[in-house]
Parts: sequence; C-alpha cells; structure tokens
Amino acid sequence: MLEICALASGSNGNCYYIGNEEDAILVDAGISTKQILQRMYTRQLDYQKIRGVFISHEHGDHVRGVKVLTKKLGIPAFFTKKTFQAAWHTNKPKSYSPFKPGESFMFNSFIIHPFKKNHDAKDPCSFRMEHNGISVGVFTDIGSLNENVKTQLTMCHALFLETNYDEDILWNGKYPYFLKKRVASDVGHLSNKQTFELLTNHAGDQLQCVFLSHLSAENNTPEVAYNELKPLSNRFNIYNTSREHASEVIKVQI
Repeated sequence: MLEICALASGSNGNCYYIGNEEDAILVDAGISTKQILQRMYTRQLDYQKIRGVFISHEHGDHVRGVKVLTKKLGIPAFFTKKTFQAAWHTNKPKSYSPFKPGESFMFNSFIIHPFKKNHDAKDPCSFRMEHNGISVGVFTDIGSLNENVKTQLTMCHALFLETNYDEDILWNGKYPYFLKKRVASDVGHLSNKQTFELLTNHAGDQLQCVFLSHLSAENNTPEVAYNELKPLSNRFNIYNTSREHASEVIKVQI
C-alpha cells in the first residue's frame, strides 16, 4: 500500500509525497521546509519517514526549498548532473546524489524510474516510483508527449499529472504573446485537452486515480480542469490539487 499527497502543486511551488509503512520520498521541493512540514502535519504524514527528495528540473518552483530541507532532515537530494549544475546556487545543497534518465535504481523500499521529458530546462525528468508492484507517476512540466511519457503512464496505478492550462483561457487571456507561445510550445506545459487525450489513449486498466496537477493560476481553474477530465471519471478517480494547501491523502493498493 502507498499513501500519496500533493503537498503543493502550481507555478509558485511543487512538492509531492509518496510513502509506505516504513519509507517515504518527495518529488521536488519548491516550497519552504516550514510549509512542507506544516502541510504534512495537517495530513498526519510523518516527516521522519522521508528518506530522500528527487528533483525533476532546476526551475525555482521545484527546487526552492531543497537546500534547507535536506539539511534539516539529513536526507539526500537526487539530481541529474546537468540539473544540479543549472540550479541557482542559493537553492541547491552542497552535494547531491546523481542519477541518469532512463536508468532505474533502488532506493530503500522503492524502485525509482526516471525518464526524459520535453520541457525548457537543462535535463528535465519525470518519475515513476514503484513499491511492491504499485507504481505512482509524477508527470508535470511536460510540453509535448514523447514515447517515454506514454510508456511509463501505462504502468501507473496513480498519477500526479499536469493540467496546466485551458486553451481558450490562455489564448484569450492577459499573458503577452511570447509567453502564451512558450506555455503552449513543445517544451512548455500540457493543456487540459492534451491530458484528456493522453489518458484516453494510454491509461492502463489498473489506473486508480489521477491528481490534476500544476494548474496555472491565470490560465486554468480547478473546475475547468475537472470538467475537461470528468468523462474519464468512470475509469478512475479524479482529484484536484492546490498551491495553497495539501491535497487529501489517497491510499493506493493492489
């Protein structure tokens, strides 16, 4: 059994919790250590089980809190070499544990499956985390759908999956044109429509739940994103995430 929770999800900070009876890991640490611990406390999650944090890419909303977090908890931070080099020096710890996209490895009771994705960062990765045959994917900041994303998604029992923007809201909104193009580009973010199509075509029968993640505050709303995905709710449960508070904790088991 795994417990999963989005401690924060959005362009101002991201942090995702995946834990079992003995161990827990975080993906990204884009909010402060104080916020991470407070939000875990509100959901009765034990920070003493955290064994490490895995960083997807160097943007501030994914690494802002990792330096203090790793020092306070005495845990390793996992970066690719290029991501560590690209991270702003005030955000990153003095040392890191390296990994390579496409090379799976054991970490405590988890098997870590990192893989390349398309995003405007130096060496962006997403992760499928596996424990006792249960797989949880953390798939955000994805501009376009490469085969890695499609293949890894088919194996997941639960997903934190990006629904960053609604196409109509984005193109009719206040963003300058260059920024609209960046968001919608092949190295930007996934729209609600793209995520719907991805799940329709590639979700496996074992998929139990999807957390709608990394929503733009300007170009999406939880209601719009949920309604776009609602036709799939007869196949799996759909949950919203928030930038302001932790999501509910969901138990995933097979």
